[in-house]
Amino acid sequence: MNTEILPQYDVITQNYTFEEKVLLGEIRENLVDLAISTGNNYHVSEEKLLNDIKNFLLLRLNDENQNYDISNEYLDNLSHKFLRDIIGYGKIDPLIQDDELEEIMIIGTDKPTFVYHRKHGMMKTNLTFNNETEIRNLIDTIARQINRRIDQETPILDGRLIDGSRINATIPPASPDGPSLTIRKFKKDPLTIIDLINSKTISLDLAGFLWLCIDGLGVKSANAIISGGTSSGKTTTLNALSAFINPNERIITIEDTLELQIPHEHIIRMETRPTNIEGKGELTMNDLVKNALRQRPDRIIVGEVRAKEAITLFTALNTGHSGFGTLHSNSARETITRLTNNPMSVPQIMIQAIDFIIMQKRIYTPSGTSYRRISEVAEIVGIEEGTIQLNKIFKWNPEKDIIENISITSKTLQQISSLTGKNITELKNEIENRKIILKHMINQNIRSVQDVNTIIELYYKNPQQTLNRIILNR
Repeated sequence: MNTEILPQYDVITQNYTFEEKVLLGEIRENLVDLAISTGNNYHVSEEKLLNDIKNFLLLRLNDENQNYDISNEYLDNLSHKFLRDIIGYGKIDPLIQDDELEEIMIIGTDKPTFVYHRKHGMMKTNLTFNNETEIRNLIDTIARQINRRIDQETPILDGRLIDGSRINATIPPASPDGPSLTIRKFKKDPLTIIDLINSKTISLDLAGFLWLCIDGLGVKSANAIISGGTSSGKTTTLNALSAFINPNERIITIEDTLELQIPHEHIIRMETRPTNIEGKGELTMNDLVKNALRQRPDRIIVGEVRAKEAITLFTALNTGHSGFGTLHSNSARETITRLTNNPMSVPQIMIQAIDFIIMQKRIYTPSGTSYRRISEVAEIVGIEEGTIQLNKIFKWNPEKDIIENISITSKTLQQISSLTGKNITELKNEIENRKIILKHMINQNIRSVQDVNTIIELYYKNPQQTLNRIILNR
């Protein structure tokens, strides 16, 4: 990678006077006493710790032997700076706090730290680490925070920070050239289906169609696998589409590392766990999927399907449960191949429990930025001569940059029609009604998770009344 052509991301680091550095050192030394004074065994709230720091500084700076001219504003600013230094992540804390960053990448000593900006793509920062000890100390701090270990016996650390950011760290021998750290951050204000329509990741037509199918009018909730490459936006799309799940449903999510942000009231989140130091206590994806079946789920969502949990999931889908999952793959056909071969080994007959394979891609531009598109939606329609048959119903046209409906019929709509007694024309009218709801939110710039959920829930409670209000206010 030629770093000279990358845009620069400048980090403003904390600059302290000599006296302030001394004070910070004293506060660090007294931090144990400050934490113990709360009676919370070091689990101190930021507000409490900030107050303790202020009180410490006030006493220290007002000491008659000192000649500091302090103001309330200076005291407040210094207290906040010290707080970030104490509970933050050192040099990279400003990067952690920037919600516009998607990824933070530390690749070694005397090399720039890289970031992936949501708008500007890959960028080079002015942050460097002078020695491996600096990076190891940062990794060790993170490991302690999440109650994990990283050493020569377990040289890979995979987990999540308190704010939900996903972290991966390696040390020798896993990375012979030295320690590395990658942090994938998630937006504090998650993207919704309205954001995805506005960014052209999904079209209004496709969103309306999937809303009806995911809901299934209460009789046939569609099951889907969202497939794509790394960082193609699978999880973001899954989060956004989950807003279409009927509020009456009970959802259970299962993940290696908690990433899903499902906007739903009745939800149980479960997370795998590696073995502890004694080699015990492991919770696998398969363990959690099996356990989920004992919890009366209406819908099971698996963060990423990888191994034998796939058979357990598909067994559940074939016995009346509904579900979503994500999977690393480059095409709908490859998704089928991965599901039916080791290590997943799902029998072909079970694959028919999936209604849709939603493919998503990340497309890079010559300038280094990127955008995401749902590239195709394929419907599983059956097995013929030992081959699973796919029917493409939506496809992205890269020349026009639009997602086109290329289907003649949809098996899922036909199933909903036969179970509800509504004909296909009535179902297509229902899709149009839901598109009116989505279009209203787009026009009114209603895009937050809470606001989008509120309107979708209103539609579920009283569809005609909600629709009439929107039409009258046009």
